[in-house]
Amino acid sequence: MKVRSDILRTYQGVHTWTGIIAGLVLFIGFYAGSLTMFKHEIQQWAAPLQASKVTVENYDYQPLVDAAIAEKPAQLAKGFSLDLHTENAPLSWSVKGGPRGMHLDNELQTAYLSAKGQLTIEQQTENKLADLVDYLHRTAGIAGEIGHDQSGVYVLGIASVLYFLALVSGVIILLPTLVKTFFALRKEKGPSRFWLDSHNLIGIASLPFHLVIAFTVVVFAFHDFIYGGLAQFYGDKPLFERTPPAAQSYHIKDLPRINEQILAAKNYAPGYTPIHVRYSNLNSATPSAVFRRSNKQAVVRGPETDYLFMNPYTLEVVNSSYPQGDESIWGNMVASIFSLHFGTYGGEWGRWGYFIMGLLGAFLFYSGNLLWIDKRFKKDPTKRSTLFMAKLTIGVCLGSMLAVVSTLITAKWLPSIVANTNYGTLICYYAVFFVFVGFTFVKGTSRASALGLYLLAALCAIMVISSFVILLTTHNGFALYSSYLVDAVAMIFSVIFFALAKRNQRKAEPDRIMPSFNKLSQA
Repeated sequence: MKVRSDILRTYQGVHTWTGIIAGLVLFIGFYAGSLTMFKHEIQQWAAPLQASKVTVENYDYQPLVDAAIAEKPAQLAKGFSLDLHTENAPLSWSVKGGPRGMHLDNELQTAYLSAKGQLTIEQQTENKLADLVDYLHRTAGIAGEIGHDQSGVYVLGIASVLYFLALVSGVIILLPTLVKTFFALRKEKGPSRFWLDSHNLIGIASLPFHLVIAFTVVVFAFHDFIYGGLAQFYGDKPLFERTPPAAQSYHIKDLPRINEQILAAKNYAPGYTPIHVRYSNLNSATPSAVFRRSNKQAVVRGPETDYLFMNPYTLEVVNSSYPQGDESIWGNMVASIFSLHFGTYGGEWGRWGYFIMGLLGAFLFYSGNLLWIDKRFKKDPTKRSTLFMAKLTIGVCLGSMLAVVSTLITAKWLPSIVANTNYGTLICYYAVFFVFVGFTFVKGTSRASALGLYLLAALCAIMVISSFVILLTTHNGFALYSSYLVDAVAMIFSVIFFALAKRNQRKAEPDRIMPSFNKLSQA
């Protein structure tokens, strides 16, 4: 297939500049996004060893709820949560902060019944490690808010528009030689060609995944505008209906039995298992019970679950992400968008696939920037903007990876020092990130890339060592430990980063990214 040379040059420019502009923030988003596929496992890895949760069927939570309401009626009337997958402290409520948002000073009361039936209440600070990883995924770490959402969400939305243009233009560029060079990895033609071939191969092979991610990120970022447009199809009927308040207020003492509510949720959507319920405004005319429901065979709306909104007193379903009746078409469409982004449709294989594709996506942005820098430096070795972009690429990409791994280690050890670890982990991330970026600008790309890879290898190894130390120093540690998967992946990446660092060290040239960086790295 032949494409005119002027058209190719145009799309080459589109691909290059859209990739450069969006690449760095998307690198962080993709890297953190790959980790969110296992954020619960990461959260568990960092938490102190404790007995695993016991999944129960038809367990009677009523005595616990009754005892807690009798002890703390005002607090529970504001809202409380029930984890329906465990007998171990399943009841919790906020005494500071709330269930939505990443509030670092959230304090929870957790409650359970002792063996003698006595109500036991414990206070703890809510650990936000998993939320921090998700925050980086959604915002690339860009702080601040615009309206009711983080500013980083909109930045990533704009970056994803550019990302989509880069994908389309990249395909057009490769069309003339796609069949001939698709699987070509021409290492014998030098590092630059090998990096370009790797970049092209990964990009084309994972194109459907990247198109889906680009589209869904844009939808998530600008959902208010999109919903506003969709509302035009509904005429006078609102897109999202709100249930009017009741004629009189309800009271928590009249709350129906928990098992009755669970049964109503099950009957509404057969095949779905309620795993968590959050109550709010129980002493008001607008009480709410939000059920999270799991169904591994269905396309779900959230990262792992569908949602059902119920009046806990009347058992009337107010809203649900489970599509019913006339709403099934639009409901399935919205659910599909969420499922495609979060990878909830493929089970464990899908989760691992999204994890690997997320890391490869981060590599695409990293390699794309390096290729651009290499090409620019060959044309003009003295150009300061090229030097700036080289340092920024190494600093941001390796810096974000170092910051995340450092944060994980900090989250594991900090609970032995302070009760609230959230501020410490957040400070750790930004401190490591900006220190490494600064180091890159001061010492150059060569030293920064070599040091960064060695540090990544060491930190991943420290993750494994940390787990081993805790296992040896905790009574019955090996019986309680369940985070072997996280440690195994950390060990694998430690070996990979160490091998990459040694490979760079064996090279004679001062710069260890591409040959064209020889003089650039010394500037």
